[in-house]
Amino acid sequence: QVQLKESGGGLVQAGGSLRLSCTASGRPFSPYSMGWFRQAPGKERESVAIITWTGGYTYYVDSVKGRFTISRDNAENTMYLQMNSLKPEDTAIYYCAPCTDYSGTYCRGAYWGQGTQVTVSS
Repeated sequence: QVQLKESGGGLVQAGGSLRLSCTASGRPFSPYSMGWFRQAPGKERESVAIITWTGGYTYYVDSVKGRFTISRDNAENTMYLQMNSLKPEDTAIYYCAPCTDYSGTYCRGAYWGQGTQVTVSS
């Protein structure tokens, strides 16, 4: 069973940047599409960005388009989320997950880790 560990979160001022990392052990990322998700207090977990296993196709939710970039390094079993121009509404716990069900703009995540907290102050 794959185990995921997210890192790179922290406290940043609005307009700042963070780079999240997701590493997997127990099972390689490929050939899964992968997703970054987030859950803000009192809200349901939402998909933020998705990347196919080759990295050739990416999808972003409208609220992060142009600010976030998802990427992956299958050789290192690592995935990244570069987050720029952060806003207070980006504050959430961020999770990575393989897509057990995937179709372009949809990713059903599984094997959830503990996530990494991102807090953006205004």
